[in-house]
Amino acid sequence: MAKTGREKNTKNKAKHSRLMEKKQNKKKEEEANRKARLKAIIQKANAEKENGQA
Repeated sequence: MAKTGREKNTKNKAKHSRLMEKKQNKKKEEEANRKARLKAIIQKANAEKENGQA
């Protein structure tokens, strides 16, 4: 027989999936920021290298 009353676990599942999405988005954002910083450092180093050789 079907259960009566509110649905089972829908609130917990929604909360969990929202928290996991938040965690994954945070990780992706940190990775993107890290890549951008490294790219800037490499460009700066290459620019200094070019100026040093010229």
